[in-house]
Amino acid sequence: MNSFLRKGLIVVLLASAPAAIFAAPLPSSVRPAIPADVQQLICVDYRALKNSDTAQQLKEQVLPENLKQFETALKGIGVSTDRDVDTLTFISYRQPKQGIQIVGAAQGVFSLKTVTAKLRLKKIKPVKYHDSDLYPMADGMEMSFLDETTLLFGNGPALRGAIDARDGYVQTLDSNPDIANMIQDVESGAVWSILDQKGTQNMMLSALGDASRLADYDTIKKRIIGSRYAMNFTNGVNFDLDVITSDSVTAATLSSLVKAGVLYKKMNATPVEKAALEDVSANSDGSKLQMHFKADDKQFQSLIHTPLFAAVSR
Repeated sequence: MNSFLRKGLIVVLLASAPAAIFAAPLPSSVRPAIPADVQQLICVDYRALKNSDTAQQLKEQVLPENLKQFETALKGIGVSTDRDVDTLTFISYRQPKQGIQIVGAAQGVFSLKTVTAKLRLKKIKPVKYHDSDLYPMADGMEMSFLDETTLLFGNGPALRGAIDARDGYVQTLDSNPDIANMIQDVESGAVWSILDQKGTQNMMLSALGDASRLADYDTIKKRIIGSRYAMNFTNGVNFDLDVITSDSVTAATLSSLVKAGVLYKKMNATPVEKAALEDVSANSDGSKLQMHFKADDKQFQSLIHTPLFAAVSR
């Protein structure tokens, strides 16, 4: 998985706002613009990043360059992520011969008329792609409105690939049930993510570490279908991860390996990390491996620095 997505996830996990309930459902205008060969979706209620001293203090330490470029590009067209954006969706998908492509979708209080008026004042003109107007942004990115309050942005090939999906030139997310069927159970989270089979296989190998040697992981990983997680920040921090497998035996085996992995991590962990790992639970439910963590803000900040959590949250 590329470094932007690996690091970007850590950024969005830093915020907590106990007094409010946040959710980041996938915007209906964004869903048709997701190509079928999607690797990962990350959806963030950007309001959950506001009004948090912890998030503001730690954000700059882990903010990846790519996410800075996304925010800079939006500011360049008069959209402030702090003020104007409600939901930010990141989509990585595989494109034949071009590899992984990444696009972002911002939905908020800005409007098409307001943004395009600012672009006209700067004498920035669009180019047509199918029936869409594409506007240049900073850092070589381009953008196009999906509806009155949702814009899609990314580099040229990535943006055009997403528009091809929206306009029916290539297959979309809904033709990929392994990914599409996982969304409903997590999109009530303030931060949530869906990861495809290959990404989940690599994630679990990294999370298990030495524990992967206790079983034939190369055989087990073939029965992993995908994964999803959701985070909520009401009454502390709640993190729930599901790894979807093909059968209950695989899920139970993974559960045992994760528990062994936690024990391995504890052996070399600091006292703070050990305390955080005490609150990590793993079990199997049918064909799903389920991991859960609940803690206050201080405990959570300790956990995000552990290799186990870094692996499962990427």
